Amino acid sequence: MLKIYLDRFRQNRLAVIALVAIAFLGLLAVFSPWLCPKDPLMQNLLERLEGPSSRHWMGTDDLGRDLFSRLLLGTRISLSVGFVAVGIELVIGVTLGLCAGFLGGKFDTFVMRLVDVMLSIPTIFLILAVLAFLGPNIYNVMVIIGLTSWPGLTRLVRGECLSVRERDYIQAARVSGISTPRILFVHLLPNVIAPILVSATLGVAGAILTESALSFLGLGVQPPSPSWGNILSIGRDYLHIAWWLSLYPTLAILFTVLAFNLLGEGLRDVLDPRA
Repeated sequence: MLKIYLDRFRQNRLAVIALVAIAFLGLLAVFSPWLCPKDPLMQNLLERLEGPSSRHWMGTDDLGRDLFSRLLLGTRISLSVGFVAVGIELVIGVTLGLCAGFLGGKFDTFVMRLVDVMLSIPTIFLILAVLAFLGPNIYNVMVIIGLTSWPGLTRLVRGECLSVRERDYIQAARVSGISTPRILFVHLLPNVIAPILVSATLGVAGAILTESALSFLGLGVQPPSPSWGNILSIGRDYLHIAWWLSLYPTLAILFTVLAFNLLGEGLRDVLDPRA
């Protein structure tokens, strides 16, 4: 079965390219402190707002810091936010979805009403309100994005669980006296893992976009730590004289989010039993 999935995945060229791009970004994120040609935090006002050249491949910002080095380090921050936030989302969303779908009754009703309430609140406004109370920093951003992203995944997992729980092997497990946690995570979870993987992949892209938006507004990663969003925010003030400050972080966000979306679409095509 795994070989069939791999063969189908290899046939999707865009998904393969996206996977290679994500792997490359992951390597950049891991080794970015050693790959930066210059100190991304070092200021040099004599070189401020210099255009791309052999000395500064992507130019410098308003404080003379090397933009290429800051984008490299920003890769680590953006991917960290994406993966940590989605990790939190998976823990909450999968657990609640499995329990609600399998147990049903009052617990299912409570979880679904809670999901309805969460989905009725605009996520970005909820995040802004919480950050205004707790204060903006990278750890708060990771946690808050994760804590506000789980309702959609919960609803998805619950729907899949409702269709799986009536199958014969689940009923046999219940009759044989196997504990509920074992049924949930050993018998149910492997059979609903496909939509979870797709949702998680797309969720990373969404978390990166949210972090970039928050940093652009000054409520995400705080200077001098570089993130694609706060670099873009600086570029907004110098758009007419320093186009590189807006172009390169925009391209970084665009290609990263596009890669995760293409990978998610590819996984959905591969894992969908109706395909």
